[in-house]
Amino acid sequence: MKSDIVLAGVGGQGILSIAATIGMAAVDKDLHLKQAEVHGMSQRGGDVQSHLRVSSNPIASDLIPKGKADIILSVEPMESLRYLPYLSKSGWLVTNTTPFVNIPNYPEMEVVMAKIAEQPNHIAIDADKIASEVATKRSSNIVMLGAASPFIDIEFSALEEGLRKIFGRKGDAVVESNISALRAGRAATEEILASRN
Repeated sequence: MKSDIVLAGVGGQGILSIAATIGMAAVDKDLHLKQAEVHGMSQRGGDVQSHLRVSSNPIASDLIPKGKADIILSVEPMESLRYLPYLSKSGWLVTNTTPFVNIPNYPEMEVVMAKIAEQPNHIAIDADKIASEVATKRSSNIVMLGAASPFIDIEFSALEEGLRKIFGRKGDAVVESNISALRAGRAATEEILASRN
């Protein structure tokens, strides 16, 4: 198995929690894992990206070559477009539709969404709205992880267990809130995929 994932967003949106959850699930399944340096975390609102590679075989490099990513998982729509050169022809772009307007010349949302819609394999959901309905708005990153989970080559139950381990020290209510967010994100993707068949 192999999943090469580019995580994208802006500082403060929870990219590290996504990476930690996937990483914990991978370790629990005795998979190999490499993560590239995360950029932009020192600046809240600055662009953030991380390369996350998971495989049943040893991994030589922590960087994903351009055109080889299986998934771009983005918690912000414009940031998803920034990393399109990394996406493989059969890869999936999975993005939140809620913008984080952190620059004065942020493009029109219609333009951003049209570019996303051009991708043959894409999932675009309003993770902030879903998170507010099933958990808290702060868990929109975990909704996005759930939305990408059908394309990550790790059992869904392992991702749930990863959340339990990552958030366990914060108490059962936080754990269950995040698991609800994860499941809601997956359900949103399954609904979109079913509607396209």
